Amino acid sequence: MKRLWMVFLCLVCVGAPLLPAAAQSTPRHVIIDTDPGTDDALAILLALNSPEFKVEALTVVPGNVIAKQGLENALKIVSLANRCDIPVAGGAQHPLNQKLITAEFWHGENGLANIELPASKCKADPRFGPDLIIELVHKYPHEITLIPIGPLTNIALAVSKDPSIASLVKEVVIMGGSISGGNVNAVSEANIYNDPEAASIVFNAGWPSLTMVGSDIGERTLFTRKNLQEIESAPGPESNLVAGIARFLLDLGAKYGDVGTAMYDPLAVGVALDPSVVTTKPMRVDVETRGEFTRGETVANRRLAIERNVLHGDRYWIEGLDSVQPNTNVCVGSNAKKFLNMFVSRIKGK
Repeated sequence: MKRLWMVFLCLVCVGAPLLPAAAQSTPRHVIIDTDPGTDDALAILLALNSPEFKVEALTVVPGNVIAKQGLENALKIVSLANRCDIPVAGGAQHPLNQKLITAEFWHGENGLANIELPASKCKADPRFGPDLIIELVHKYPHEITLIPIGPLTNIALAVSKDPSIASLVKEVVIMGGSISGGNVNAVSEANIYNDPEAASIVFNAGWPSLTMVGSDIGERTLFTRKNLQEIESAPGPESNLVAGIARFLLDLGAKYGDVGTAMYDPLAVGVALDPSVVTTKPMRVDVETRGEFTRGETVANRRLAIERNVLHGDRYWIEGLDSVQPNTNVCVGSNAKKFLNMFVSRIKGK
């Protein structure tokens, strides 16, 4: 007994693990809702190469490309990663109340930087994406991290059909929105602009935790040619795809004076992996759905207060302030170096 006790103390002293890694940390259940999409592909590969995650499903929404192309792209990505065990399900075919806007201009004709991947060995799951989300949330109550990195149509359909899932999800990390200007126009970010009505439903659904990783933060987290060289130094099927996509995006951005490519969707996955890669502030976020110049804007109340106007005769008097409750943890800064080190180290040689 004395000898066993001394061995135990020695193991503790040298820092040797007393249990297998899998027993020390159970991977978190994750659903990624995606419109692949160049940066979606990078985000998916980051998630698949992160042992902290057990990706339970990819659900596909139209956005960067039409729904059919997005589903094909998602299947090719999981096939490339030899992950046909992951259900990949199609969802909505169009936004709730407007025509679809696709972004082949930014993503290439096939959405994947015009890179032709091998035909997928994986088959699409026959379930409807929003129904699959509902099913998995009930299967793993309070355990699902939901990461929507496209327009929010599928999430809105799911929570509208079954409002109970809002309280059963562990957390939601959205790539979308902005509090300091848009990437579609002066104020609106692409994912929110592509379905503002869906976004309004999602932001007001009452999740236990909702984090908004806006385009303004993605644009402060730039993948550069130096990062590309690191990826290229360790070739492999997945890292070759990442390098090809990054090269396409860097060359495209250079035409407009960009010195790097914004890591929009991968950063959202990074935040779900390690919240310390960003700083956040609680705010009340609403989505503008009617403005002529502001449709799709994520309107953030930073002060968590509004003036109370009371009618007196022919005018209103300001009589004080009423507080409002935050519904979103809004990212206001990022540790770009920390995130990029995470991304590159997990993709190299894959």
